[in-house]
This record gives sequence, structure tokens and C-alpha cells, in this order.
Amino acid sequence: MKNVLICASLLGSMLTFAQEKDSIKSNDIEEVVVNGKYYKKYVEKEGSSSMRLDEELIKIPQNISIITNRALEDQQVTTLSDGVLRNVAGAQRLEHWGDMYTRVNMRGSRAAAFMNGVNVTSNWGPLSEDMSFVDHIEFIKGPSGFLMSNGEPSGIYNIVTKKPTGQSLNGSARVTLGSYNMYRGEADIDTKITDKVAFRLNLMAQNKNSFRDYEFNDRYIINPSLKVNLSDKTTLTAEYIYQKAKMSEVGSAYVFSFDGYATRPQSYTQTDPGIDPTRVDNNTVNINLQHKFNENWKLTSQLTYVNEYTLGSDLWPSMFEGNYMIRRLNYWEADNTMKFGQVFLNGYAKTGVVSHKILAGLDLGSKKYMADWSQGYNLDKYNATDDYSLAADHNYWYNLNTNNYNANGTGGYYGPNNTFVAFDGTSKPLSVRAGAGSTIVQNYTGLYLQDELGFLNDKLRLTLAARYTNVTENNYGTKSEADKITPRVGISYSIDDNTSVYGLYDQAFVPQAAIFRDGSTVKPITGNNIEVGVKKDWFGGKWNTTISAYNIIKNNATVGDPTNSPSEQYSILLGKTRVQGVEFDLKGEITKGFNAIFNYAFTENKITESNDPANNPVGTRVPGYAKHTANAWLNYTFTEGALEGFGLSFGGTYLGDRSSWDWGGTNTLQMNDYVKFDAGASWENTKFRVGLNVFNVFNRYLYSGSPYGNYYYYQAEAPRNFRLSIAYKF
Repeated sequence: MKNVLICASLLGSMLTFAQEKDSIKSNDIEEVVVNGKYYKKYVEKEGSSSMRLDEELIKIPQNISIITNRALEDQQVTTLSDGVLRNVAGAQRLEHWGDMYTRVNMRGSRAAAFMNGVNVTSNWGPLSEDMSFVDHIEFIKGPSGFLMSNGEPSGIYNIVTKKPTGQSLNGSARVTLGSYNMYRGEADIDTKITDKVAFRLNLMAQNKNSFRDYEFNDRYIINPSLKVNLSDKTTLTAEYIYQKAKMSEVGSAYVFSFDGYATRPQSYTQTDPGIDPTRVDNNTVNINLQHKFNENWKLTSQLTYVNEYTLGSDLWPSMFEGNYMIRRLNYWEADNTMKFGQVFLNGYAKTGVVSHKILAGLDLGSKKYMADWSQGYNLDKYNATDDYSLAADHNYWYNLNTNNYNANGTGGYYGPNNTFVAFDGTSKPLSVRAGAGSTIVQNYTGLYLQDELGFLNDKLRLTLAARYTNVTENNYGTKSEADKITPRVGISYSIDDNTSVYGLYDQAFVPQAAIFRDGSTVKPITGNNIEVGVKKDWFGGKWNTTISAYNIIKNNATVGDPTNSPSEQYSILLGKTRVQGVEFDLKGEITKGFNAIFNYAFTENKITESNDPANNPVGTRVPGYAKHTANAWLNYTFTEGALEGFGLSFGGTYLGDRSSWDWGGTNTLQMNDYVKFDAGASWENTKFRVGLNVFNVFNRYLYSGSPYGNYYYYQAEAPRNFRLSIAYKF
């Protein structure tokens, strides 16, 4: 470990400054200004107030990584699925939902999606967050009981939105042009209305096509927020986020093949221009009230409402033989409504020579997702007698080789009477069409209490905490209720002001709505995490490193019963799984003007005890991760001379020994390693910034996918492409 840290120290340092604070910590400043010049800011000393811990990251006994707004701007990231994860060790996305939903996996399972400290994770969502309203992103590795009532032990990511700073009028406007007819405009206006009232408005509009024909992704954002200082000790912040997406159907990115992965051109698509767009409308309201009793005690309460409505479709084969396919268009209409209430207390006290940092909180949450997936039809026709026989004439099948609708290339067939079949959303209300079989309802209550005891003038810190969670759930007609007390024990020691070592034991708790054939119900998944690590700030905090090792045991995992008939949904107990790994993160400034982000993770996830040894023997790899991930982003900006303000960037991503998503396929072909390089050039002064980024510089064929049945499914990524942005700051 010592050698790793010494090698890492050669990579760089970053100039940091004390954060501006008010009654709530502010992370809204995108740049640090010294003598009228702008410097990069890739390092944060503390998380947001929504993370609840109210402490410097170096003192927290857990691996926490923050992606700053400036890093996102340098990389020209537009959504969470658009390259954000290169900045975090071991995090990757699973590809199935394109840019509609971002499924983030780390440490062997799905990371929960949070926004401003609220768990907005759902089976289908949330909509991939657009970076126009994001101030920074906090990744918290491992169980996070202080934020999460119930969830996987992998951890969470917390989107922290931009909020009013209380400064005089300032802001920015940016226009971005890019490959495939990308046009994007953003505006950020931050102003003080009175000494007690501040206002901020973020706007974004985007039209973007794709390297695949007929594929597009249009997005619109309206995000006003208001901050009112009700008194010297009380602050009210209210924000509204409206997100609208109109995009091609989800299946436009799918490629199916019996021959393996990357078997067709990158631009290949099986979609059709006549399919109606998929539309998503997301409305989020968040109200936060903070009151400081004195310098040591603060109470925070928050109410959040989220509604996301989707009307869309996807393509999937209903019949697949050789190079011929019957494409099935599946509609779905969904309503996802979530309501949350939180109240938590941060305090500080001393008993003799021992200090106490107290955190106590109550979380209430209600989530309801209902969908109508019953409507759909075959986009193509099998033959005159509608016979699925393998000996059928392919005359109206979709021909994968010629991208047309019969073997002779003489025309297409779309449903009855050669027309598309419209979605019927008016006959009955969605709640009736969804019914119990297509509805998920979850209600939870969480109580949390933590005391961080400080010894030896706070050099040694012992964290003792526990959380009680009660969850009731109705998952597609299967009801469950569970409650559990999960403990948390952490220890952190500051070797000096810039170095700390830590250890952590924590538990996770995930209720399961499943049933066994004998009628008994499934116990919740429990996860036990043991983690140790070293954190260090180098050269007065100009750059920092974190290295951690962890071991996570998951109990009571289930899989579908292999003896199920088509109408049965019984489960069997899989057993116990173990994920182990080592992660390393570095962020900061190497020398003046030279900034770096570098990370590496080793991950291994296997079955250690199996209740189904015939189908899932001990030692079987749990799917959905890469054993080796490495990322780097280097930026050099000239700070003086004729080239002052001119910058160059270069970065890369490597995923080695990838384990595909498990869709129940029987094929064994593995995906190739993933290697991607990006580059950029920029120029800026205190008012203007011009940036040019080129992605996939070496034009590699990049993809991800999985076996599915007796064939393969995958999605290709874009070949070499660019983005050019021009921004003005005022």
C-alpha cells in the first residue's frame, strides 16, 4: 500500500481553498478565482449538508468520492450515463436502458440513486439526470445507513442540485454543438433579490440525433430555486425541477445475433422511423428547512415529491431464426410517484475529554409504480398462415442482412392493414389497466442514531450507530413486510492533519417480495460490509488519495424456481454471495495548471454457498461487473505567457474481464475488454470559455451486452465524435 501511495504522489496536486459557508454548506462555486484567474477545482473537502455527516471527508470512516461541477464541465458530460462514472473507482453502468435510465453498479450490485439526500431509486428509474442542474455528485461506497433505509450494500450516488448562493447577479450561458446534429443550450442565473431572498434559475434545451438511423434524444429542463433567510438562524430552500425527454424507442440500440458480439456495423439498428417517440415527464419538488439552535446544534427537515410519467415502447424479438427476425413492438405507460419526509439533528457536545458528534434522524418514504405493459404487437409478419414453424417462408420477416422486411427486399409489413397500431390509453385508467400484477407499492420508516466519539483531541474517532427500518411492500401482487435493526461501527485515526486510516463494519437490509413453492415468504437480503482504508491530502490539500479494501457478504439471495410453469412465479433460495475488492482514487493538481483524476478498482463477486448447486454451483461468478476497471483524466492549462488560459486534456477508460448482465442465456462467449480514449482542448479567461472534446479518439468498436436465450444481445457505442461548447460567465 505504501508503494502505491508513493507512486500516486508523483501524479499531482491541486490548489484548494476554504469553502464558503452559510447556514447550509455551499458547493455551488464552480471555479476558484485568484487574481482574476480561474483554476481547476477537482477536490472537495466536505460533502453537502444532504449527506448529513457534517464532517470533513478525510475524517469519515468510509470511501466517499465527490465529482465536482468543474470536472463535469471539462469532460463535457451532459447526463449521468454520459461518462460521469469514469471519475469513480469501480463504478460502471449496465447498458440495457440506453440514456433513459442509468443503472449504476459498483461493488457487485446496483448503487441506489439519491437526489439531495432522498432515495429516488425505483425498478424503472429515475430518468438519467441531466448535468445542467447538478452542482456535484457524491458517491458513497458500501452500506450508508445514515442516508439509506434499505438498499444494496454496494452504496449510493447522491445528486446535489444547484441552489442560490446569495451573491449578486452572476451566472453563465453555454451553447454546445456536436456530432450527429447535437444542439444544446444552457443558462444558469444566480442572483440576490434582497438581503434575505436569493433566486436561481437553470434552463436547458437539447436536440440530439445519433450514429444510428432514426435514433434521437431531445431533453428540456426548467429548474427554479429560491432561498429565504427567515432569520439569522433559519433558512428555507425550495426548488422545482421539470425534466422532459422525447426520444426514440428504447430498442433502437439493441442488436441481436447468434454469432456473438459486435457482429454488425456500429451504426446498425433494427428500429423503424414510423414508431412514435418515447416521452418522459419528470416533476420534482423539494423543500428544505434548516434551523441552527446555536453553533453546535442544527435541525434539518425536508419534504420531497417526485412524479415521473412515461409513455413509450421498445423492440424485442418475438421470433428469431438465422438472419431473420419477427420484431415485437411493446408499449408501456407508467406512472412513478414518490413522497418523502425527513428530519435529522446534527449536534456536538463534550463529556470530559471525549467529544460527541451526534446524528439522529427520521425518514418516511412512499413509492408507487404502476405500468401497463399489456399492449404490443409484431411489427413484422411470419408468413401467410401465421405459422411459427422453422420451415416457414421468410417473406415478411425482418432480414438482418438487408435491413428490410422480406427476403427479396420488396417491401415491408407493419401490423394489421400495413399500419402501425396505436397505443390505447383511454379505455380505462392506468391504475385499472396496471392492476396488482403490474404495480409496486413500497412504504418505509427509518430511525437512525449515531454518535461519533472523539478521543485524544479528536485524533481518534469511534463511530457507533444503529438504524431501525420497517418496510411494507406489494411487488407485482406479492406482499411482504419486514423490519430490522442494522448496526454500524467505524473507527478513524488521524496520523497527522493530512493522513487518516479507518475501519468500518456496516450492514445493509433489502426486503424481497417473493414466495417459495411451499407458500413461505423470503427473508430480506442482508449484507455485511467490512472495509479498511487510508486517506491522505498531499501538499497542503492540493490533491488527495484514498485506497480501500472491502469484503461484502450477502445472505438470502433468491433466483427464479427452474421448475416454474409459464404461469408460476415461485423463487428458490440461491444462498450466499461474496464480493471483495480494492479501490484507489486520486484527484487534484500535479503541478501548477496540471490537474489529474485517476482511479483503479479490482472487483470479484462469487457464490460462496449455494442452495441450487446444479444450476448455480459454489464459485460461480455473479454477473454485472468488470474485474478490473481503470480510468484517468489529465488536464494541463497554461497559467501565464502567450498561451495563458489554453488547456489540453486526455483521458481513458479500461474495463477488463467483463462479466455481462445475466439475462438467463446459455451461451458462454465473453465480451472483449473495453478500452476508450477521449481528448480535449480549451481556452478560457474570467468571462469566456471555449471547449472542444473528441470522444473515442481511436474510433474503436465499443459495446456491452449479454447472452439471451440461445443468442446474444448487445449495444454499440458511438464511433469517434466531438462536442464544441462556447460559454460566457457574468
